[in-house]
Amino acid sequence: MSLSDQFFFNIFSYYKNRYKKLASKIATIYINFLQVSVLLVLGVFFAVFFNQMHVTFLDSEKAWILFVIASIIICFKNWIQYSGKKRNVMNAKISSRKSKHFPIWLLWSLPIMCIALSIILSKAY
Repeated sequence: MSLSDQFFFNIFSYYKNRYKKLASKIATIYINFLQVSVLLVLGVFFAVFFNQMHVTFLDSEKAWILFVIASIIICFKNWIQYSGKKRNVMNAKISSRKSKHFPIWLLWSLPIMCIALSIILSKAY
């Protein structure tokens, strides 16, 4: 089971007690937000790196278009992966064994820290 699966099920189990019907949507939105923010950090890092190396192969407009397309693909992949039967099978697997439980404040601070890091890196650019 991947780390994003563990994050998904930690968020899902936390919100399942409070919001029974919305827990899956909240967890899917969280995973989308986390993975897109990590993609943003990687994109900004490579943009700064290639700029300092004086390599020009992708202009800013095309990079943003590529980011939007990759974000849509990530959202679609997560929607397929975490809805329906596959989520129920993974939920049964994770319920049967001990898994790591991360604090909810840490889980929600990860994407916020990724966005802050990308802003800091873009200022250095």
